[in-house]
Amino acid sequence: MFTLVATVILYVFGFVFLYGVIRLAVRHGMEDLEARRPQVLRTAQSTSDDDAAFMRQNAFLGGN
Repeated sequence: MFTLVATVILYVFGFVFLYGVIRLAVRHGMEDLEARRPQVLRTAQSTSDDDAAFMRQNAFLGGN
């Protein structure tokens, strides 16, 4: 009987531990995304500007 109780307790604590680890990983991932967001936005804006300049210089490629 003791073995069954110990097994159930360890089983439940294992799920609680996994929940905590996954929650911590998601929180760190979200923090990393928030920290990188300004850099990504600058890169996207720069790429957009570069594309627009390229199309102005090479209008024949755009089919217009």
